[in-house]
Amino acid sequence: MPKPTVAIVGRPNVGKSTIFNRIVGERVSIVEDIPGVTRDRIYSSGEWLTHEFNIIDTGGIDIGDEPFLSQIRQQAEIAIDEADVIVFLTNGRDGVTSADEEVAKILYRSKKPVVLAVNKIDNPEMREDIYDFYSLGFGEPFPISGAHGLGLGDLLDEVAKHFPKYEGEDYDEGVIRFSLIGRPNVGKSSLVNALLGEERVIVSDIEGTTRDAIDTPYRKDGQDYVIIDTAGMRKKGKVYESTEKYSVLRALKAIERSDVVLVVLDGEQGIIEQDKKIAGYAHQAGRAVVIVVNKWDAVEKDEKTMKEFEENIRAHFQFLDYAPIVFLSAKTKKRTHTLLPMIQAASESHNLRVQTNVLNDIIMDAVARNPTPMHNGKRLKIYYTTQVAVKPPTFVVFVNDPELLHFSYERFLINRIRDAFNFVGTPIKILARARD
Repeated sequence: MPKPTVAIVGRPNVGKSTIFNRIVGERVSIVEDIPGVTRDRIYSSGEWLTHEFNIIDTGGIDIGDEPFLSQIRQQAEIAIDEADVIVFLTNGRDGVTSADEEVAKILYRSKKPVVLAVNKIDNPEMREDIYDFYSLGFGEPFPISGAHGLGLGDLLDEVAKHFPKYEGEDYDEGVIRFSLIGRPNVGKSSLVNALLGEERVIVSDIEGTTRDAIDTPYRKDGQDYVIIDTAGMRKKGKVYESTEKYSVLRALKAIERSDVVLVVLDGEQGIIEQDKKIAGYAHQAGRAVVIVVNKWDAVEKDEKTMKEFEENIRAHFQFLDYAPIVFLSAKTKKRTHTLLPMIQAASESHNLRVQTNVLNDIIMDAVARNPTPMHNGKRLKIYYTTQVAVKPPTFVVFVNDPELLHFSYERFLINRIRDAFNFVGTPIKILARARD
């Protein structure tokens, strides 16, 4: 189910990053009492009651030397184009400013739901200061305090009222949806064309040719697929062009709709830091992952080259140790036939359920081979394990004290489950719960 997207819009220094961090629940955005300190557009996920949503801190758009008004217009345009609901954030201590009025004019034309919030209302006596904000024309302003976390519940209640109703997707349950992500010009569109056997997606050596996510239904050997091609994700700090600045968010939306994500690397250029950040989006989303090394035809190689490249990938992508690696060339179509079987295996693992009695036999055998650790004189006891979800496979382990399940032993259990049931290409989650 696609998550709705919320964007926080407002002039600089009204507290967008502080509110963003409060909603996300962790310190993701840099917070500093200096206008324009947020140098990166930040995306994350939030949750309120039964609602999950994506959230954008639009303070992260840095337009370089462009005039101040142009900067806030660019930020507002991101919200207009990408968000389902816009939080228009103002500063109660400053009152209504001309910059607020300019943002309001832009948002009037958006035809998107706009919820007006007045930040820095830190005590009840200041609530009388919000009445001037009715003049902005967005109805009742919600007084909040990012510094103290006050009023956010009422604000999010109102935001959630405007979330679009999910009507479902047109794809059958048996369809495997996979997306291709990677920095620009690694050959994602060429790979789509190689799989389809026809020129369905524009291919160019110019970075960023693909501007949006494109769904392409496809059938091969009796299996139905939907290929989601995405615009290349540019390195942070370079997402300035008006045609480019939405690419990362759209790629994140594509990941969210996918069963399997192909992380496409450039075999000729090798691995750079941005590749790891892009791959991290798929891992954090809990999707099955296949690492694809493209342009393998352009690599000078001997009998050791592939093994050395794979070792290099494992060293850089330790968090994707479960992801299989496929070497191919979209240009020559060499080894492209190996990709779809790997996608299918990863999808099956991503959706695999295991029998509870067999699962507990495996866990008890693992504990017998490698006894549970002790902490402060207390030993972890595992009573029972059951699978509670798929996509990704998620297991609840009932124990005497969840704090005793150390990360290293959790990883040991995950690897034991992976080996026992041949999970391929999918992350596995373990949740520790105290037994009543």
